[in-house]
Amino acid sequence: MKVTIKYFASIREAIGQGSERRETLAPTLSGLRDELLAASPAHAASLARGRSVRMALDQVMVDESAVLSEGCEVAFFPPVTGG
Repeated sequence: MKVTIKYFASIREAIGQGSERRETLAPTLSGLRDELLAASPAHAASLARGRSVRMALDQVMVDESAVLSEGCEVAFFPPVTGG
């Protein structure tokens, strides 16, 4: 299935692009994240399992168990702090 992936803030800077359209066989966000970890060193560093990364599916905050669907939009971004 094809999904749109958006990257924000420091993740976007590390990967060098704000979005991409990608073909995936992953049924869940966790599987997609695993595919992205293998995509490039920049993806691996910015989306690493030990890093705090927030995720949204079709503009709703979700955890990695969220099920992907054809044409969905996935967003990755670092936690936001305020002051």
